[in-house]
Amino acid sequence: MKKIEMQNKGNGKFIFMCIVIFMIVFILSAVFKFVYKPGALREYVVNWTSDIGFIRKDLAYGNGEYNKFDLYLPADSTKQLYGLVVYLHPGGFATGDKSEDSEMLKWLCSKGYVAAGINYTLRNEKNPESNVYSQSLEIKRSISAVVEEAKKLGYNLDAMAISGGSAGGTLAMLYAYRDADQSPVPVKMVFQAVGPPSFYPEDWGVYGLDKNPEAAAGLFSVMSGSKISKDMLGTEAYEGAIKPISAYKWIDKNSVPIVCAYGMYDKICPFASVKHLVKALQDYGVKHEYIEFPHSGHGLQNDTKLYIRYMQKVEEYLNIYLPVKRSVNREKT
Repeated sequence: MKKIEMQNKGNGKFIFMCIVIFMIVFILSAVFKFVYKPGALREYVVNWTSDIGFIRKDLAYGNGEYNKFDLYLPADSTKQLYGLVVYLHPGGFATGDKSEDSEMLKWLCSKGYVAAGINYTLRNEKNPESNVYSQSLEIKRSISAVVEEAKKLGYNLDAMAISGGSAGGTLAMLYAYRDADQSPVPVKMVFQAVGPPSFYPEDWGVYGLDKNPEAAAGLFSVMSGSKISKDMLGTEAYEGAIKPISAYKWIDKNSVPIVCAYGMYDKICPFASVKHLVKALQDYGVKHEYIEFPHSGHGLQNDTKLYIRYMQKVEEYLNIYLPVKRSVNREKT
């Protein structure tokens, strides 16, 4: 009996360590940002002035400490309607802040969009119950507040795109594919980089989860907010437990277009997990641009030309699916 108890304690410690190691590695390495390199990506750097726009920070969409968003509003307020682009920050679901993506948000605003950076409750010692699913529900709730606040400031929104990097990329896809039918304005497209789209132990071998069912069940329980046992792995019950956080599972023939990028040497968002997303997009005929970075990991740092291509495709898709309206003379009341 003592031997069994000791073995169970050992397994519990191992599972706990797997979870801790994953979260630490993800936090340290999932600082995927809109990174600018001199010269090659200069056109995506904005010299921000009042001629471009203005910023409203830390607007509330709920009562939680993290329930805040920033709005980047074009200086040109003469349009009758504007498109909204949301960008969700990275950080392994446990760190990060909307302010870290200010360069991306400024660039989007400079193109004529109302841009929003949104925070969500991070999983940490203060919020041990926070998980990918609860964070996705916060994002879902936040969009109405963003639209209403923009309207108060004189910017009527009629359509949107949602985007993000790493953890933010996962949350962006969940909104675009799971929650878009409840959006206060129509979702027209999504773009994201290195966001985990699926959660199967066999694809997460970089963490040893393919060889340790208990560790896999423990980690994915934490991420999904559902109780998952090792006996559930590979069953319909498991499919149901992870569906709420698995973006690819919500894709169908009516899903919006996407631009996405992944590094083939990514050990944070396991590259093996990406195949489910790509297959779903292909099977349902969803318009997409999928870009593989053959020399890069999670930061997409070693394929500058492909990073330029990613940004060019983002801009191309925005121009097609969320075109900026022309200015008109509006009578001031």
